[in-house]
Amino acid sequence: MKNADVLVIGAGAAGLMAAYTLAKVGKKVTVLEACNRTGGRIRTIDDTMFFKHAELGAEFVHGNLPITLQLLREAGIAYHPAGGEMWQYKDGEFTKDAGMIEGWDLLMKKLDELQADITLQKFLDKYFADKRFDALKDSVIRYANGYDTSDPARVSALALRREWQNEDEDAQYRIEGGYCKLISYLTDVCKEYGGSIYLNAPVSQVTWQAGTVKATTVDGESYEAKQVIFAIPLGVWQAPQTVKGYINFLPPITEQTTALNKLGFGAIIKVLLQFDEIFWENTSMQKQDGNLEDMAFLFTDEAIPTWWTQAPEHQPLLTGWLGGAAAAKQVDTPAEKILQQSLQSLSNVFNISAEALKGKLIAWHVANWTADPYIYGSYAYDTLDTAAALTTLKQPVANTLYFAGEFMYQGTAMGTVEAALTSGLDTAKQLLKL
Repeated sequence: MKNADVLVIGAGAAGLMAAYTLAKVGKKVTVLEACNRTGGRIRTIDDTMFFKHAELGAEFVHGNLPITLQLLREAGIAYHPAGGEMWQYKDGEFTKDAGMIEGWDLLMKKLDELQADITLQKFLDKYFADKRFDALKDSVIRYANGYDTSDPARVSALALRREWQNEDEDAQYRIEGGYCKLISYLTDVCKEYGGSIYLNAPVSQVTWQAGTVKATTVDGESYEAKQVIFAIPLGVWQAPQTVKGYINFLPPITEQTTALNKLGFGAIIKVLLQFDEIFWENTSMQKQDGNLEDMAFLFTDEAIPTWWTQAPEHQPLLTGWLGGAAAAKQVDTPAEKILQQSLQSLSNVFNISAEALKGKLIAWHVANWTADPYIYGSYAYDTLDTAAALTTLKQPVANTLYFAGEFMYQGTAMGTVEAALTSGLDTAKQLLKL
């Protein structure tokens, strides 16, 4: 039996931030991580032969986010602006500055007038029922599905309004060396202050009463503490009992489990394609509005619809993104088939055969996060029940069981690493009664 003041279950950004905060003030902290690595949905590939600091998970710092940027400064980790031109490919033509959805201003005007919360789908059906809005409705649903990985029939219209009104597209950054630099920093500081981190330690059972908790892993190891912070992805909480990662509670935490299942959690597939050249910058190709030398994002109607480059850096790496319901449908699709869909999508856009593109491919990786054990999805989105559910989850159970994770966050940076870090910090402070 290993003893600590506080157990933290989950070594993603939220769990490590909580552990880092607690260890620095002298708490004896033990972190249990089910996977063979720290970081959770942060995973940087750094293979000098193929990928260089490529991100399979979180990639961008979406805005001037206080906790993320403060930690980067504290750790001495550099970051740089990300971005360039937005392009769209539709009906055989490339169009520049395609980031804005036609009719977006009218959409936001109607959202501003909304008083009582409803789902996005009901909002669109009510205020944009006329046929002339069909293209707008389709674009908005695709955006909410893809970018927010949300279900239009469940996602809160008011939550989307809050998020969309606070987007700062001019302040987007990438971390030099990748997001795992930040994860390594939190891990190192936690250990420096006496914290312990155990990998390959999936918890299968938690036995608790007020003031004491025992976590037992699948291999029979037991860890005991006075308090525990659960910092596991929402996808694990919502997964059926039969999958890896399910935790049995003695006694049950029925009220909290019910609340967790009322939150929204999306699906995502991310594809990394490393080529032997930056073929999309080939100026001999027919393009409208100039060339693609400074392309950051490319939006299409293909099977893998969204692509981005490493702009402003010029690297032969393309990242594909499929979110929401379309990604959920492919939870069991083999990686090789998703690769073929990706190559065919690019082939249709750039008029280069999929076989030729495959011949130019140096390395590839498909991150099907919805199929990933101990993850089971992308990130949270607000439903109509989120506020009430979080009221329940933000109250510790008998001052013993605490909950953290990006799904607990209620600010304007939903679904980001900032959300996870904020939750980890807030939960640690709550435990410390600061």
